[in-house]
Amino acid sequence: MTKISIQMDPIQDIDILSDTTFDIAIEALKRGHELFYYEPKNLSYLHGNLIAEGQPIIELKREINNHVKLGNKEKRKLINEDVVLMRQDPPFDMGYITYTHLLESIHPNTLVVNNPYEVRNAPEKLYVNQFKEFMPETIITRNIDDIKNFKKDFKKIIIKPLYGNGGKQIFYLDQDSKNLISLLEMFFENSNEPIIVQKYLPEVEKGDCRIILIDGEIGGAINRVPQKGEIRSNLHVGGKAIKKKLNSKELLICEALKNSLKTKGLVLVGIDIIGGYLTEINVTSPTCVQEISKIENINLSSQIWNAIENKI
Repeated sequence: MTKISIQMDPIQDIDILSDTTFDIAIEALKRGHELFYYEPKNLSYLHGNLIAEGQPIIELKREINNHVKLGNKEKRKLINEDVVLMRQDPPFDMGYITYTHLLESIHPNTLVVNNPYEVRNAPEKLYVNQFKEFMPETIITRNIDDIKNFKKDFKKIIIKPLYGNGGKQIFYLDQDSKNLISLLEMFFENSNEPIIVQKYLPEVEKGDCRIILIDGEIGGAINRVPQKGEIRSNLHVGGKAIKKKLNSKELLICEALKNSLKTKGLVLVGIDIIGGYLTEINVTSPTCVQEISKIENINLSSQIWNAIENKI
């Protein structure tokens, strides 16, 4: 029996209708794997051993408010597990980075998905810059004059935090907007990090394509269409998921990423494409597996486990 540990946010609080980790875990139980759940705060490095305090997952059901049955609390040395799934949500802060260092101490003897070393070195909005030929016009900086000139050149822009997630703190400014300096003050007073500014892509009104790549191969895709009057297409802020047939440019982007993802051990990745432009490569805790599986009538979690089992 394969021993799987899942590092994730509180399992009692997840939305079972959309949560990717829940879907992956259910598939693991179907395959006869033994599951152990723990939260990142309960991961400790002690006397040279990486130890997690958590609970075995006895049962998972697609029943709201009755979706999980856990065993008694225990501590496990993760070096004795076959697989650790690193599935807690961002933000990608120093806490997240620290967990990648800790998990790196057991990988690859214990297979960590995704490879923690590569996760640490591939933040969603920075890793994408390795494929700049597919990106929209972008600037990453704290220099206010450079941002002002960028806005002058492209008129309509998007401003967002470099390590944000889930569509939070994303702002659209057009040529008539007078809030640029105020927004920059807000960002820079709350953080020492640069921000990312991109040319606005009007095609976002028709949707943001999310593609799940499994060990570099296309698993499935959806188009996330924002609500009227909204620029964010994230499903949890009201975006609508619809069926998506990938076009030649989207297929070209996937092919260009394939070898890099496979080489880095980034088994489960979600990429975002707007109007033919690659905007993000999500490697921390990619979502939309359930939505794609339902719309395409496939089982993405099964594909994910096929890839993981081939690596064990």
